Amino acid sequence: MTEEKGQDKKVADSVTEPNVLEMKKESAPLTDGALKKLEAENRRLRSDLEALQTRGDKAVKRFEREEELKPYQAELIKMQQYLESTGTRMIILFEGRDAAGKGGTIRRVTRYMNEKHYRVVALGKPTEQEKTQWFFQKYVQQFPRGGEVVLFDRSWYNRAMVEPVFGFCSDEEYRNFMRGVSGFEKDLVRQGTVLIKLYFSVTKDEQARRFDRRKNDPLRQWKLSEVDVQAQERWDDFTNVKYEMLRKTNTTHAPWTIIRSNDKHQARLNAIKMILNSVPYERLNPKLDFVPNPKVLVSGSRELEIMEAQLLKIGKFTH
Repeated sequence: MTEEKGQDKKVADSVTEPNVLEMKKESAPLTDGALKKLEAENRRLRSDLEALQTRGDKAVKRFEREEELKPYQAELIKMQQYLESTGTRMIILFEGRDAAGKGGTIRRVTRYMNEKHYRVVALGKPTEQEKTQWFFQKYVQQFPRGGEVVLFDRSWYNRAMVEPVFGFCSDEEYRNFMRGVSGFEKDLVRQGTVLIKLYFSVTKDEQARRFDRRKNDPLRQWKLSEVDVQAQERWDDFTNVKYEMLRKTNTTHAPWTIIRSNDKHQARLNAIKMILNSVPYERLNPKLDFVPNPKVLVSGSRELEIMEAQLLKIGKFTH
């Protein structure tokens, strides 16, 4: 890191010094070849300086965004204390398309929380034994105790979204799930569990851009799976099952909240506000703005209205 800073400083210093080309012109006559070489050197140095300035601007913006989240992250700690003191259980579902920003939001939500009182659950493919069990059983085993928050990075709604699109479940299994999930959630909420269902909605173009970044960034390539590769090709299929999921599982006792996640920072900020507004804990800082941005956070009912209007107007869904 120190070497990188030193190199950056050398480049910056070399460009901010008097123009190399002008100095050479004044000191001695130049041949055409030497002149072209110096001009190229000048362009390169200026390009390096612009790159440094861009990198610095991005770093500053990143810092400012993370700082904006911190007061709300402090509120999450206060909320945890309320859950612990009252013995309240909380489950947060993070659903949505691949590369929609679920993982990044989970990291911001949990960054400063008390590790003793939350768990992030991301279950893999069902084992042979799990395939013979009641579908919800493996999820129920992960449910929170009193005073704990469990965040599901994808949940039982895999059966409503990913599995039917890729043929990982039968039509009968899909229908059984869609018939039974609302009753399952109603019983869960009736017995005192706070259930928050978040669906992260990203546009097709933005998803493609994020996939390209994963392909070319060695630090992100591990995120790219075979399912991701097919996500763009099956965009409309995912949109159709999303509509059916919202239509049949957006209920008064367990509503969906849609998070527009093209802007990752706004998605994270508004998701945290949604979580904080779900329980009546005493605010650490009542002067904070806890009102979500309606352009970022949309109710499941409103999303259904938007999608149905699209269907009537152009004959297909665009979200």
